[in-house]
Amino acid sequence: MAEIYSENDILYMKRAIELAKQGGRDTSPNPCVGCVIVRDGRIISEGWHHKYGSDHAEADAIKNASGNIEGSSVYVTLEPCSHYGKTPPCAKLLAELHPKEVIAGMGDPNPKVNGKGIEILREAGITVRMPLLEKECRRLNKGFLSRIERGRPWVTIKSGISLDGKIALNNGESKWITGESSRLEAQRLRAENDALLTGAGTVIADDPKLTVRDVPGRNPLRAVIDPSLRTPENAAIFEDGNVVFYADAAVPEDKIRSFEEKGAKVECIDFKSERPLANILSKMGENGINYLLVEAGARTVSAFLSEGLADELDLFVAPKLIGSGLGFTEGFEIASLGSAFRLKELSAEACGEDLRIKGVTECSLDWLKPLEK
Repeated sequence: MAEIYSENDILYMKRAIELAKQGGRDTSPNPCVGCVIVRDGRIISEGWHHKYGSDHAEADAIKNASGNIEGSSVYVTLEPCSHYGKTPPCAKLLAELHPKEVIAGMGDPNPKVNGKGIEILREAGITVRMPLLEKECRRLNKGFLSRIERGRPWVTIKSGISLDGKIALNNGESKWITGESSRLEAQRLRAENDALLTGAGTVIADDPKLTVRDVPGRNPLRAVIDPSLRTPENAAIFEDGNVVFYADAAVPEDKIRSFEEKGAKVECIDFKSERPLANILSKMGENGINYLLVEAGARTVSAFLSEGLADELDLFVAPKLIGSGLGFTEGFEIASLGSAFRLKELSAEACGEDLRIKGVTECSLDWLKPLEK
């Protein structure tokens, strides 16, 4: 039987969602979570998970409460955790303080939780109601859910292109197609992701560091697809550490050691397998990567599209026509217009003199929908 919620229930959960957004992706690999505590129709405390390793949302709200929370209603965007990690389990903390009820936006699919938090609360005599605004709560943590449910991060493909879809001239010249505002926004996008993936061709051609600059934020893990480890050992990408190379298992051990001596990590992948990119994403998922930004050339972008591994596109489009240059999806082919790659929930906004267009792939939107009860 479906739960019946009041208008106030919905308003309190919406507030919890807004609080969760303040943690953003600083909570990764944890989900971002918000919490609102209500007694006698009045909010008595709020909290959210600020960053990985800090108090979870429930504990943060309890610390901020003016007095005890016994008999209150606790609104939280995700099922309270039931296991010890960086912090103690929130479900046990709530059980000890005995609110009247806990209203959860959605269950936590993490195998370490997955209903165990609800069980702890109910065994303590606390009423649990859920889900509430599950669609919005899933969107809030699409990267975390992708890693837990699909075993891979949420993948965003970013590209700076001309109006006719080109990323470079025929002679390889590509700096700069887009304007300064677009490049600044691209830096912010890097800071929002746990990892950034590119191909060896891009590293060799442009010698980028792929770090965050000119904006506040953390550097993502830099990842390079380089089956034969042909990246020069004096490449700028080595300078700041936190780099992983995905190489073929057949690469000689001494070559791997030379990269590791530069401070890089080398992961071996079977590039002869049917879907090597899926194997790379699986390894990223195992390493706690929730959000991946792909900044790469046409070959790598086309491979992601062909394998159905792109979740979102973020394109910076310059008002320029290049003509017969290199297209950003060069090599991606479809059999008919009916099978064309479709984007949904499109948005477009001015970015300096350029246009920024974003959209989510149709299949990823279908996956994000809550399961029918």
